[in-house]
Amino acid sequence: MSVVTPKMLRPGSGADAPGTSTPRRRKPLRSRAYKVFRVVALIAVVAAFLAPLAWMLLASLKTNVDIYDASKTLIFTPTTANYETVLGRNNYFSFVINSFWVAFASTVLSLIIGVPAAYSMSRFAMRRSALVVLMARIIPGVSLLVPWYYVFSNLSLVGGYGVLILSHMFVALPLIVYILMSYYDSMPLELEEAARVDGLTHIGAFLRVTLPLSVGGIATASILAFIFSWNNFMFALVLSGADTKTLPVAIFNFVAYASIDWGGLMAASVVVTIPIMVIALFTQKYIVSGLTAGATKG
Repeated sequence: MSVVTPKMLRPGSGADAPGTSTPRRRKPLRSRAYKVFRVVALIAVVAAFLAPLAWMLLASLKTNVDIYDASKTLIFTPTTANYETVLGRNNYFSFVINSFWVAFASTVLSLIIGVPAAYSMSRFAMRRSALVVLMARIIPGVSLLVPWYYVFSNLSLVGGYGVLILSHMFVALPLIVYILMSYYDSMPLELEEAARVDGLTHIGAFLRVTLPLSVGGIATASILAFIFSWNNFMFALVLSGADTKTLPVAIFNFVAYASIDWGGLMAASVVVTIPIMVIALFTQKYIVSGLTAGATKG
């Protein structure tokens, strides 16, 4: 005699189980509406960021007459005259070299000073020194232009590469220090303590253990410092000379008293933007990982 158990009486169990099908649950309407809203919001944000870049690229291929003609916003006859003016006649390659040299030198010097400074402030709790660096980062650069110009002009340094590199380090150095401080705060102390047990000093543990592990943070800080220096306009406008003029200052030449050469201005802007976009595209993982370092500690 067979005994019927409650388990056998459950729906979908027993001999009828293979022939039955469980109906799929429909997703709540609120969840689907949220996904649609998220997609629409994402498209709107991306379009808001890409629209100026698209307009800049299209305007660089137009004449000034076509730029002012609303009927030729998307349909027009492209021309390369603006790029010929920028790259051929105005010697913009020298300005590209100047911008690259100033950005590279200021970034390297800031790394040489900022990496050990950030490590010391993080490991030895030098909060007062960190506060001084933060104050230097907060102070508007325009408030220092007049005293800098007065001091450097008396030293006959205005117009040279040295004064531009020093002024750009004022922006790059605090940025590097604070990014790397967060990076070092998130690194475990046990690795350095183990290295010191093996006989290394603080400097030896930093050079052999901590520094190789902080390559991602250093890459992030150097990339951001390079980008800020590349785009810097205010310091270069006041402190550069005819031979040391950088790209942002050279672009300003297209703005005259009575008119603006929009085609040449947009073509020069494309020349300035493309290198930074390429750098950001290939190094985005370092930027994201470095900026989020220190967000979770332990």
